[in-house]
Formats: sequence, C-alpha cells, structure tokens
Amino acid sequence: MEPSINNEKIDSIIEKYKGEKGLLISLLQDIQTEVNYLPREILIKVSKEMDIPLSQVFSVATFFKAFSLKPRGRHLINICLGTACHVRGAISILGKIERELNIKVGDTTKDFRFTLETVRCVGCCSLSPVVVIDENTHGRVNQEKVFTVLENYR
Repeated sequence: MEPSINNEKIDSIIEKYKGEKGLLISLLQDIQTEVNYLPREILIKVSKEMDIPLSQVFSVATFFKAFSLKPRGRHLINICLGTACHVRGAISILGKIERELNIKVGDTTKDFRFTLETVRCVGCCSLSPVVVIDENTHGRVNQEKVFTVLENYR
C-alpha cells in the first residue's frame, strides 16, 4: 500500500513558499521530506500555486538525484560502488541485500520499509565496503553482517 499524503501539511508547505519562486528546490525538499517522494499531482499543484511552469517544476524534480518521482521506503539504503568498496566486495553485498529484501536497485519493498540505491562514492574509503542507511554509515560490511545491519531498521 502506497504511503498516505497529508494534504493539509502539503498545503502549509506550499503556503510557506508562496511568492518565493527562487526557493523551488527548498519547497520540493520539504515536500519530499513529508511524503518521501514527489507525487505527480503534488508537482502539478506546486506549479499552479507557485505560478511556475509545470515543465520547470518537473525539470528540477528530475534533475537532482535526491528527488524521487516514485514512492520510496521509510529507509533509504545506499550501497557504495566506488573503487575501494567495489574491490572489497560491494557487489556481493549488494546482491545479498537484493536477495534479503527481494528487490533490485531502484526498487522499494512492498511494505515501503526500504528503497535500495547505489552511489559511486560516500567518501569513507577506509571503511569499505560501506552501506549507508538513511544518515547512518555502516562500514566494513560483509555478507554475514548484512542481516544484522538490516535488522536495526525493521
């Protein structure tokens, strides 16, 4: 089941930015924080309420990797595939997480608990391989450690 949307909260976020067309990115960030993605109907509403062309709203929403037009899970898992992580087994860890959660990269679990993505580098190569869940960095992850790491978020 897709996450529910609190329309009153969305209206108050849009109201906060009324007349501030230059703050579109901040507006979209606040909406995504609330809903966990940017639904099409909300982007249309932003366009109308903020008097910004819909093409511009969609352009910003699709340009930045931080934004998602599909529902994301409560927890965002990023597997680092940078050189150090790759050399130290990140691909096998990615495969283990895909099997454990029964999803592929870019997908979200059916219960909307997890979304799985990859990144090229998180900047902590000495801890490789690295898995970042939400804002938490898990270093020196191996296949045996995957289950324990995920259990902390279930």
